[in-house]
Formats: sequence, C-alpha cells, structure tokens
Amino acid sequence: MESLIAGKEAVVFDFYGTLTPSASDAVWERHAAVVADLLGVPLARLAVALTESFGERVSGALGDATQTMRTLATRLGARPSEDRLNAAVALRQQLQSTLFGPRPEALGVISGLRAAGLRIGLLSDCTWELPNAWPELPLAALVDAPVFSCVEGTRKPDERLFRTVATRLGVDPTACLYVGDGGGRELTGAAAVGMTAVLLAGPDWLPHGAIEREADWAGPRISSLTELAPR
Repeated sequence: MESLIAGKEAVVFDFYGTLTPSASDAVWERHAAVVADLLGVPLARLAVALTESFGERVSGALGDATQTMRTLATRLGARPSEDRLNAAVALRQQLQSTLFGPRPEALGVISGLRAAGLRIGLLSDCTWELPNAWPELPLAALVDAPVFSCVEGTRKPDERLFRTVATRLGVDPTACLYVGDGGGRELTGAAAVGMTAVLLAGPDWLPHGAIEREADWAGPRISSLTELAPR
C-alpha cells in the first residue's frame, strides 16, 4: 500500500480517541459524579444534561467554562454559591486534564512527520478545558495549527472548521491527510473539503462510545498511528 502521506503537505489530527487513548463511558461518569456533588445535583440528571448539551458546549454556545457550568446548574434547578461553582469548574478542569495524555506512540509519530517536512494540525470537538490546558501539553510544541470547536463557535462536520485548519497551516485542503476516530462525522467533513480522510480504529475503538461515530466509514483505515510513519 502506498504511504498515506505520499504527496501530502500536512497531517491534521483529531484529539480525543485519536492522539489520546479512548476513555470509557465509566471514566466520564466518574468525572460527572464529583462535579454533581459540588453543584448539589443528582448525578443522573447531570449526566443527562451533559449529554443533551453536548452540541452547545463544544460549539461554545454556553460561554466559557464558568458560564457553561452556571447554565447547567440553573437548568437543573441548582443555585450553587460562587465558591462552589468555581470549585466545580476547577475540579472539572483537573479531571478532564487526566484525559489529555497522548498515546504512547503519538509524540514519536508526529515528530517523524515533522522531520519529513509535513505541517501538523489539530481539529478537536471540545469544551473549554482543552484549549485552557493546551499551552502546557507536550503535544502543543509539535502542532502548528490547533483548532478548537468551542473557540471557533461550531462543531464537526462543519466544513468551515476543516478549511480553517488548512488555512492556518498555509496549505490547500487537498494537500492534507485527516486522521480521526470518526466521532462527529469528522471523516465526512474532512472529505467534503478535499482532505484525504483516514479512520483510526485501534484496539480501544469499539468500546468507546463517540458521538455520531462513522462506524460505516468505507475509506482508508489504520489500527495504529505508527502506520502514518514516513517510509
């Protein structure tokens, strides 16, 4: 098989479940449980609110992290004090940050791609915790153009996100390889602007319940980021 990066000028990666290991639903539930306790709301109701507000949260429609937490609490009929609200925001940031560690092979693969002359982009459907933490993450030094949905005000598969990352990389979308686990119909969005889209479906792929995952993706797929390494 011809190298996936042949003829490409840039590689754009999804973040969660692609550059990071997939997190199980149980992990997300544990994170929600401690926040629910601080807000004084039942976990079951917060879990539903988080699911129902996913689109709003990753597109930044509810404001920054504090505004988002206040809105969710209000929707659940809670009126936490500013101290408890701020504590909930800080705790969620801390908990989410535990999910930001890269896959063991990610840093090496990206370094190899950069050494081969490719530019590196990131396009993530995410809430504010990721851009807030981004400057301190080891991946930040290796990514030329990070694009976060909550900052841009829209979510995948909006074609504007894919065009934005290509523009910031200084390349045409057709010169980009896009790699993701298929959440948010990202592969369709990437292909729609001319990127070559590749599904990463590793050993941790099936247990991970990504939203709107393209399990039926008929295009190229890999089982490890190491398959992207220059040959």
